[in-house]
Amino acid sequence: MLISCQSGEEQSLYSQLKEIPGVKTCMITYGSYDVVAEFVTDTPAQMNEIIVTKIRKLQKIRSTVTLRAMN
Repeated sequence: MLISCQSGEEQSLYSQLKEIPGVKTCMITYGSYDVVAEFVTDTPAQMNEIIVTKIRKLQKIRSTVTLRAMN
């Protein structure tokens, strides 16, 4: 997931994302997006749950782009 947040909130958002079960990796980036988070779920319903009830509810997020990848 590509995440844009309010200026200066990258580290705080990074810390909050790392606490969410299912978030596998999280990186602060520079450019159009501020944070990249990778999370793993077993079902599309679990993915939706993480996105809607956990990640998008975090304060200071301006926008997200979800990239769904499958093996």
